[in-house]
Amino acid sequence: MSVEQPRTEQEAGRDQGTLKVMVYSDDRNTREQIRLALGRRVAADLPEVEYFDVATAPAVLRALDASRYDALIFDGEAVPAGGMGLAYQIKDEVADCPPVLVLVARQADAWLATWSRAEAVANLPVDDLKLPVVFADMVRKHRAGVALPANA
Repeated sequence: MSVEQPRTEQEAGRDQGTLKVMVYSDDRNTREQIRLALGRRVAADLPEVEYFDVATAPAVLRALDASRYDALIFDGEAVPAGGMGLAYQIKDEVADCPPVLVLVARQADAWLATWSRAEAVANLPVDDLKLPVVFADMVRKHRAGVALPANA
């Protein structure tokens, strides 16, 4: 006979297969557009999404120190700290860094997402049809152990 230890609410959520996603943007409307585009379940083969909104770079770093995330979505246009520079920073500072999707306003800036070592890139304003596809593809590849550079 084994005795089960009580689980925290977070551990119980992980058992149910939630996908813990941090959304970073200084613009609350952008964060909302991202959540609305991805919805509660991005794809049938992926678990439900649990969102964590963050508005500042220091808050991102604190959150990454305090908890584990399955994926990160960063606004490349955020000010004063853009998502591309922040992605570059955390790739060096966070052990076993989760995959990062960077949003860029100009297609010509997609190469910067590659510099930032983000696994995926999508456009701003948020494209409700394209963002879920790009995000789901990034998550699937990460879960399968496939490392891919950002692409537009």
